[in-house]
This record gives sequence, C-alpha cells and structure tokens, in this order.
Amino acid sequence: MAVVACIGALLAASTQVRCVDAAREAARLTARGDVANAVPAARVIAPPGADISVRLEGSRILATVTAGTPLLPLLELRAEAVAAPEPGAGP
Repeated sequence: MAVVACIGALLAASTQVRCVDAAREAARLTARGDVANAVPAARVIAPPGADISVRLEGSRILATVTAGTPLLPLLELRAEAVAAPEPGAGP
C-alpha cells in the first residue's frame, strides 16, 4: 500500500507540473493576442481530461487548469497563471 501511495504522490506531482505549464502557456498566448490557439495549445500540455479556462478579469488574463490524478481520485489539482495583455495585442 505504501508503494501505491508513493507512486500516486509522484504522479500527482507530475500532473501538477503539467497543469502549471498548461496554464502558463494559455495565459501567455492569450496575452499576445493568439486567443484561438491558447486553449488548444494548453490542451496539448495539460494532463488528459483536464479542464482549461481562460478569462479576462479586470485588466488581467487568468488561465486556470484543473485535473484529477490517476491513483488518487479524490485529489483535484489546480493551477492558475496570470498575464497582462501585451500592448497592441488584439483578441
């Protein structure tokens, strides 16, 4: 049982890193004005089945990625990235 818990923890850490990377990419692309490719690019990076959202909050872009873990089904991981729109970047 301890081995399964250790493997689950390692998989959760890997999943969290992928969520962080995906959120950062979605926020970055949206800030550059590449809205159409932001979520598809994040989906390539994110864990399978992750929920990805990008929204404008005030003057900031907020990207959120939420995913479950393979061996720890009750654990939900979440990452957020914030970016400021680049000058001249259109939607």
